[in-house]
Amino acid sequence: MSVHKKIIIVGAGIGGMSAAIHLAAQGHAVTLLERQPRVGGKLNQIEQDGFSFDTGPSLITMPYVLRELFQAAGRRLEDYLDLQPLDETCRYFYRDGAILHAWRDRQRFAQEIARFSQHDAEAFWRFFNQARTIFAASADPFLYNSLGSPLDVFQTFLRFVWRGHYTTPEGEQDEPGERLRAVLTALSPSTLDQHVGSFFEDAHIRQLFDRYATYNGSSPYQVASVYSIIPYVELADGGWYPCGGIYALARALEKLAKELGVTIETSCEVSRILVERGRATGVVLDDGRVLRSELVVANSDVVTTYRELLSPAVRKQQRARRLEQLEPSSSGFVLLLGTRKQYPELAHHNIFFSDDYRAEFVDLFEYKIPQRNPTIYICATTRTDASQAPAGHENLFVLVNAPYLTARSNWQRDAPAYRNLVLDALARYPQIELADIRENLVYEQILTPQDFQRNYGANAGSIYGLSSNDRMAPFTRPGNRASDVQGLYFVGGSTHPGGGVPWLCCLARLWRA
Repeated sequence: MSVHKKIIIVGAGIGGMSAAIHLAAQGHAVTLLERQPRVGGKLNQIEQDGFSFDTGPSLITMPYVLRELFQAAGRRLEDYLDLQPLDETCRYFYRDGAILHAWRDRQRFAQEIARFSQHDAEAFWRFFNQARTIFAASADPFLYNSLGSPLDVFQTFLRFVWRGHYTTPEGEQDEPGERLRAVLTALSPSTLDQHVGSFFEDAHIRQLFDRYATYNGSSPYQVASVYSIIPYVELADGGWYPCGGIYALARALEKLAKELGVTIETSCEVSRILVERGRATGVVLDDGRVLRSELVVANSDVVTTYRELLSPAVRKQQRARRLEQLEPSSSGFVLLLGTRKQYPELAHHNIFFSDDYRAEFVDLFEYKIPQRNPTIYICATTRTDASQAPAGHENLFVLVNAPYLTARSNWQRDAPAYRNLVLDALARYPQIELADIRENLVYEQILTPQDFQRNYGANAGSIYGLSSNDRMAPFTRPGNRASDVQGLYFVGGSTHPGGGVPWLCCLARLWRA
C-alpha cells in the first residue's frame, strides 16, 4: 500500500478511526462514513438532564497502544486526551458478604488476595509471571500481525522459546525453560477456568479471574487458557479513565483524523459495497450517491457486511454460510440510571458476582436465554469525574451479559421484567444498600441486544463480534483481507484479533505496511 490511494472506510468505530489515522498518516486520501450522527460506534455517549453515560467500553487498558497510534501521526496522546490511572481497578462484591478490592498496585492486590487465601496470594505471582510470558509469546502472532496458519503460529512460538535472554517489561529475565512452559500452556486444550483453577484454590479468587473471559464476550468454561493474557494486560498497566468520559477517546481520534485530512461524514449510511470484476471499487449510499475508491475498509461487522453490504451476485455463498455458522459473542442488557443520591460504597468499577457462575454461562451460550441469576457490573464514573452527573447525584451504568439474539428473543416484551430482576438482585447484597434505587431515580434508559443490532449493525446484537469459545477461534475468525473480493479489508471486533479498545488499536498496526 505504498502508492497513495483513495480509500473509503465504512464505520467510524475505534477500529475504523484507528485505521483511518494510520492510512492518512501514510498519505492516503481517506473518507470515513458513519451511519450514526456521531463517531465512535459502540463506544458512544448519552447526555441527558446533566447526566453523562458512556454506552460502550468503560475501561482503558494498554495505554501505550494509544500512544503508538498518535506517534504514528507525529502527535502526542497527552495533547488530546487526559488519561487518569485508577488506584482501585475494580471492587468485587460477593453474595456471601465479602468485598475484594482489586488495587492497581500489584503488591497491595496480592495482600488483598491474602485476606481470602495465603496460598492464592503466593499463587498470584506465579499466575502473573506466566501470563506475562504467554503475552510476550502470543502478542506477535495473535495481536500485532495478520494471523498465519497454525503451523506459522507454532513456528513463531518456537522462535520465542529459543531466542536469547528476554527482558520483561518489569526488567526481569525470562529463561527458555520458563518460556517453554508458558508456550505449552498457551497451546494446551485446557480452558481458562481450568487454568485459573491450577493456580487458585479460593472460589472468590477463581471467580474473579474467570470473569476476564467476558472481556471478549466468551465463557471461561469454554475459552482457551491462552486468554489469561486478558487479566495480564490489566494487571500490568492498570485501568485508566479519560477525563470527560470514555467518549473523550472517540473525540480525540476524530480530531486527529480531521487534522490528517480524513473526510468524515456522519448520518451517512452505506447500502452496498461496489464490487466490479471481483474488486471493491467504492460504495453506494442510502441517498443514492456513489463514492468511488481504490480500496474499501469495512469497520462494519463482517457477518453483517457479507449478508447486507455485498450483493448476492458477488459474494460467495459458501463463505457467507461459513461466517453465519461462527458463534457470535455475548451481548449486553444495560440500564442507564441517574439517581438523586450517591452510593459511596461503590468504586468507579464494581462487580456484583452471582453465587453460581457456571450456570450463568449455561444460560448465555447453551440455553441462549437471559441469565436468571446474573453477575452485575456497575460503573460510577463520578468517583473519578464529578462532571458526569449533577452535584449530589450518581450516574450508574449497569450491565448484565446477555445472550446474542435468536429467533426466540423478544426484548421489547422482556426488558421491563428483566430490569426489575436486575434491580431486585442488587438489593440482595448485604454489603451495600441498593434497595432504594427505584425511588431515587430521576433518569432511566434501557439498552438491549436489539438496540446494539439496530444502531450498530452488530450481528445478532453481539457486543464483541465473535466469541472465542471455540479452541480454533483465532484461526476461524475472519482475517483482515477479504479472500474473495480484492481491495476489501476488515477491521473491528468481528475480525482478527477481536474486540476491545486496545485490540482494535493494535489492529491499526496492520495498516503500516
